[in-house]
Amino acid sequence: MKHDLGAKIHKIRALKGYTQDYMAAKLEVSQRAYSKLENNETKLNWDRLTEISKILEIEPVELVSFDDSLVFHNCQQSGKFNDINNHFPKELKQQYENQITHLKEEVQFLRGQLGKKS
Repeated sequence: MKHDLGAKIHKIRALKGYTQDYMAAKLEVSQRAYSKLENNETKLNWDRLTEISKILEIEPVELVSFDDSLVFHNCQQSGKFNDINNHFPKELKQQYENQITHLKEEVQFLRGQLGKKS
């Protein structure tokens, strides 16, 4: 596995909004033990990598090959944006669309609840 695998796991975890405590609980390890995984202090075997991938809802191969420079737009100091052709997995795009739909429904519900209180 590549030396920066822990950093890739960290970035994907952060993008998903998961905490180290959440990941540790799912993996049934301490937060400190999980932190060591992200800091490359603990070597990952394929089984552990597969477990982490399942929690992050990403294929192990996609996790290993994750390149954050393909996820974000690149901005030069001049302020001019360079577009990068982003290739998001369909599952990740669908997950974000589902989350957006859920949040919109929640906002509508809460607004309705506030209207009832008036």
